[in-house]
Amino acid sequence: MQWKVPAGALVALAFLIPAAPAMAQVESPGLNAACQTVERKVYKDIRELVTIDLDTATTAQLRVLANQILAEAHANSFPVLSDVVQKRLDGTTDDLRAFLKSGVQNAWLTDLRISVVRTLTGAGPNVKAATQKVLDAGAIDGYLAYLNNGLYAARELDCASQPTPSATPSATPRASPSATPSATTTVAPTPTSSASLGAPGGEGGEGGGLPVTGAETATVASIGGALLLLGGAGFLIGRRRRSRFVA
Repeated sequence: MQWKVPAGALVALAFLIPAAPAMAQVESPGLNAACQTVERKVYKDIRELVTIDLDTATTAQLRVLANQILAEAHANSFPVLSDVVQKRLDGTTDDLRAFLKSGVQNAWLTDLRISVVRTLTGAGPNVKAATQKVLDAGAIDGYLAYLNNGLYAARELDCASQPTPSATPSATPRASPSATPSATTTVAPTPTSSASLGAPGGEGGEGGGLPVTGAETATVASIGGALLLLGGAGFLIGRRRRSRFVA
């Protein structure tokens, strides 16, 4: 008698089973394209997930295996494999069985090649040479070996060959400007007035002040004329008195 397993339990089991080996395997850190130390991205061998006889496996066993492969495709951003597996899960059991027996490796091979090509972004000469070599071979084992180990070894060589930036700045700071003016500098003299406005004399008491004009001149002239008139009147009065006294 076959055991009937709920569909929800199958999906949960499919995500838990491939996670166990990943937790047990700890990879050493590697370098990214910017020569920074990062955690390595591990690409698993999907062929190791196939632990059942695909010819005699039940529908439940086939769907568990397909969901394990789908989880691995999502983890590694495999666009082709993810799409194809999902379509087979939505189809019949015969289509899913046939895909797991022959079609899954073709889709996986395409995604591995895409992942290898992606490593050329910002790559150095050693990474480019290693990438071209593995692309020319075009084998699943070669792609996996490159993505898990060969890529990081080539990056170490590229990062080691990069020049180390100098700690001493190349630019020499300029000297601060001197506060003392140079001999060629011409200092413009500050204009000063020779005498204050309305002062009686200039510098040292010589030279006189400004000429008196306007309303002040008219006032002085009026006072002088009045004094002349008073003096003339006094002279005439005194002369008449003297003439009478003599007569």
